[in-house]
Amino acid sequence: MSIYHKAKKTTINTLIHLFLLAVAITCIYPLLWMVASSFKTQETIFSDISIIPRHLHFENYYLAVSNSDFGRYFLNSTIYTVSVVFGIVVVSSMAAYAFSRLRFPGRNILFIIFIAAMMIPMPGGFVPLYVLLNKLHLRDTAFGYILAMISMGLATSIFILKTFFDKMPKELEDAARIDGCSKLGIWWHVAIPFAKPALAVVVVFNALNVWNEYVLALIIFDSKNLMPLQRALMMFRGEFLTNYPLLMAGLTITALPIIIVYIFMQKYIVKGVASSVLG
Repeated sequence: MSIYHKAKKTTINTLIHLFLLAVAITCIYPLLWMVASSFKTQETIFSDISIIPRHLHFENYYLAVSNSDFGRYFLNSTIYTVSVVFGIVVVSSMAAYAFSRLRFPGRNILFIIFIAAMMIPMPGGFVPLYVLLNKLHLRDTAFGYILAMISMGLATSIFILKTFFDKMPKELEDAARIDGCSKLGIWWHVAIPFAKPALAVVVVFNALNVWNEYVLALIIFDSKNLMPLQRALMMFRGEFLTNYPLLMAGLTITALPIIIVYIFMQKYIVKGVASSVLG
């Protein structure tokens, strides 16, 4: 390789890495600013622009948790997120396996309907969901909200999982049948372990959606006791004044569970993205 080509390759790689570094800093800096601001006071949050504050005010976290029924809303969001993600994983994995491996009348039409549902934005389904839950007497109930959120996340999850099940070698299924596994047994013992990377994507994607959801909760719930965690964050915003340090502390606490889930699922997500790119 000539000196020119080496210099060209080095220059291109340097520019790519500089671009990626700039993107990473752009994504990370707001998170760092949020954490730093949670340790400041209302007077210094905009005057002190340093990432590491001179004086750390840990009491902001205590005040954020102790005010506005933060614990109750945090528990509500935890219950909603775990229930919805569990329901989506079970239903979408079974449906995706059926679309991928089973042969039944109308299979392609049903799958196209699910794909078409991905084109409808989430707010577009609020009105029919409200009417349906109202007729079923499930509005203003935690169970109704969980069912609504499960239905919102099914289409994308089924699409992601089906692409993985399509790549599953048929030899694995044949070996499972020889061992006496039923279709349900193959789904549990073969398909689910094979699709761990895709399941990680489904879990993180839907956990993030449910954890940050607030608009649908406002529509479905009349009782404040059933509201998710975003309700507690809104309590830090007054009519004339917003307590930014407490708001940043609440946002930091809110972001921690999703960050922890992502850290534990990271290797599966990377594996899933790599397998999708490489085919």
